[in-house]
Amino acid sequence: MAISNLPDTDTSLNSVEIPITFPDNRLLIDLCGVLDANIAKIAAATNVQITHRGNQLFLQGDVLARKHAQTALQTIYARLQLGKPLETGDIDAAIRMSFQMFDESLVDDQIEMFRSDQIEIRTRKRNVEPRTPGQADYVKFLFQHELVFGLGPAGTGKTYLAVAVAVANLIEGRIDRIILTRPAVEAGERLGFLPGDMKEKVDPYMQPLYDALNDFLPAKQVIKMLEEKQIEIAPLAFMRGRTLANAFVILDEAQNTTTMQMKMFLTRLGEGSRIVVTGDTSQIDLPRGTLSGLVEAERVLRKVKGIGFTHFTSKDVVRHPMVAKIIDAYDAAGKPNV
Repeated sequence: MAISNLPDTDTSLNSVEIPITFPDNRLLIDLCGVLDANIAKIAAATNVQITHRGNQLFLQGDVLARKHAQTALQTIYARLQLGKPLETGDIDAAIRMSFQMFDESLVDDQIEMFRSDQIEIRTRKRNVEPRTPGQADYVKFLFQHELVFGLGPAGTGKTYLAVAVAVANLIEGRIDRIILTRPAVEAGERLGFLPGDMKEKVDPYMQPLYDALNDFLPAKQVIKMLEEKQIEIAPLAFMRGRTLANAFVILDEAQNTTTMQMKMFLTRLGEGSRIVVTGDTSQIDLPRGTLSGLVEAERVLRKVKGIGFTHFTSKDVVRHPMVAKIIDAYDAAGKPNV
């Protein structure tokens, strides 16, 4: 790929259009998107004017802003050269990465991480790749360790990636079943009496786990696996007394466990099983004065060998870019995220 280097310092060029040449015009069309929607998104995020003419894009704006835009464009084009699909999330990830690359010595490594096919989770419906260095470390832990903790704010892919790895392991025959669980703790509301049988009562708490499964498996297959107990979705209280062998077990929203619940859950680990614990300690919904089992587990287990801990930050948020800004704003204000 031949992309011209932008000048480093000459601010007199802020009003000049700087060209970037892309050798493959077909890939450039994909890069630009329908009605140039992709480059419009990059232009808005970086405060750069981007014009498309022939096999060139022309950037106009502040020098540093142009560097951010060029990095995002270069990253996306490199991904397309590898034949990888381009989704809205990939555009957001490239933009986010471009703002994290103030140390230019890290640019090549981060681009390689973003576009590399070495870290890819293959499922029935789609292949999933980490979109930040933090996510890449997390996915490596998920494949390497029997017990992994993913801690951090909403939108960082903690549960989503764990479910993807669980499905991949099930498809490849490394495990016999997937068990997904959450503590049934209300998030501040008082929902009152819920009608229906036990499944109907707890399903509203478990819906995010169903959503993740449906992203990776056909709906009919999810229903069949649930009926055959290859996939179980249950409240944490149902884990007591069980030994979970040859299973991939995910405890979601673990910040809402008590210390005793967390200890009970972690000691369910059986032969051939893996456990993943995810949570956000800034969103604890336990009664005031109750210690979070996730906080205590991190303190007690952080030095135990063989356990993987990944701490996500707002830089790992892969939802709408505004989510990262919201998290940073709450952190700066010293208030809990809600």
